[in-house]
Amino acid sequence: MAGGLVRFRHLSRKSSHRQALLRNLVTALVQHESIRTTWPKAKETQRLAEKLITLAKRNNETSRRKATGILYTPHNLLPKLFGELRKRYESRPGGYTRVLRTEPKSRYDQGDSAILELVDGPKDLRFAMTAAAVARDKRLGRPSNELTLLNRAKVIRYRPNGKEAFDDMVKRVADLGLGGRSKAAEDVDGISDLPASSISSTDSGTTRVNDAKDMSVGR
Repeated sequence: MAGGLVRFRHLSRKSSHRQALLRNLVTALVQHESIRTTWPKAKETQRLAEKLITLAKRNNETSRRKATGILYTPHNLLPKLFGELRKRYESRPGGYTRVLRTEPKSRYDQGDSAILELVDGPKDLRFAMTAAAVARDKRLGRPSNELTLLNRAKVIRYRPNGKEAFDDMVKRVADLGLGGRSKAAEDVDGISDLPASSISSTDSGTTRVNDAKDMSVGR
C-alpha cells in the first residue's frame, strides 16, 4: 500500500546492493571503530553492527559462521571481534554503537551526515568531549553542570576501569591547556588593568593592591 510504513531504509538501492553496502560499512566499523557516512546509512549500519557484536558475545560455532558471512575480511577481523570487542562489551546489555550527527560532508547537496562509532573504545567521542568539559570546568574553577555530570556517568558506567580512565583523560586534556583561561589568570589580568599608583611592592617581593583610602591619601 502506498504511504505505508517500511521495516528498513532501502537507501535507493536494490536488495543485493544494499546488503553489500551495509557489509562494507560494518567491516570498516569493526576495523577502524569509527566511520563517517550519511545519516540514513549510519542508522541502518548500526542495526547490523549491534547484531554482529551480539553474535560475538555468544561465542559459539554458529555465531562465528554467521559473523563470517557478514564481514568482508573475516580472517583479519574475527580475532578482534571475538577477542577484544567481546571482552569489552561482555557486561554491557546493549547499545554497543553510537550515531552522532555532524555537519554535511558536502555543501552542495547538504545531505545529513553522521559518525558511527563503537562506544567505550579509543575513538569514543562522547568520552573525550565529556573529559574536555570537565577539564575546562576545573580550569575555570567552577562546578560541572548537570548535563556534563550525566554524560560522565554514562561514559564510565560499563567501561572497564571507567573512573580511572576518565580521570586520566581529564588530566591529559588539562595538560594541553585547552578550555579557556583559569580564574587566577583572570585575576592577574584584572590587576594589570589597575592604575600604576594603586600597585606597590613590599619588602618580601609580593605585590599589594592599595585600597581606595590609600589612593585618596596619596593624591
